[in-house]
Amino acid sequence: MKRGGLVLAVLLSSSWVHADELSDMKKEIESLKREVAELRSLVQGGTAQSATPAADLKSGMRRKHEEDKKTYSDAQLREIETLYQSANRDLRSPEAKEALKSLIEKYPKANRTGCAVQYMGQMSSGEEKETYLKLAIKDFGDCYYGSGVQVGAYARLYLAYYYKETGKEKEAKALFDEIRKTFPDAVNHKGKLLIHMLPK
Repeated sequence: MKRGGLVLAVLLSSSWVHADELSDMKKEIESLKREVAELRSLVQGGTAQSATPAADLKSGMRRKHEEDKKTYSDAQLREIETLYQSANRDLRSPEAKEALKSLIEKYPKANRTGCAVQYMGQMSSGEEKETYLKLAIKDFGDCYYGSGVQVGAYARLYLAYYYKETGKEKEAKALFDEIRKTFPDAVNHKGKLLIHMLPK
């Protein structure tokens, strides 16, 4: 017996349940069943819709990987990854900044360089922060982290909040609107949609 039926049976066996109360409970149970069915439908619809962005994401990441293979030798690709991972171990360390700067200088076309520029933007402050984030948007917008984060969208998010914090509301709003319009499927490193991280 399903939970709703069980509750109903227990209530029927109680002498204090009146006919009109029983009718109200039946209506409430039916209403709850409809709501659950609607929620299931929405969840299934959302899953079906998210399959295309995931495919687009994999396609973008694959394309960038192929570009790197055409541009750099195997030895260079190993060095790119070594520099990136050495910084990634502790992004707050001075050594991390040096590794990222080295990556940016030596391999200006690599996908990982786009991630390095974004990281530098996150770690910096003031004009340096703005400069790195603008560079990430302009020159590395089509780069991807292994987690699926698109550098161009993510840099816009960080730059928009930087502008908001520094009183540049107009510039912040323009970037927030651009994320909503151009990057509705972009995610952060935890898979959360960026559009859900924007101010109302």
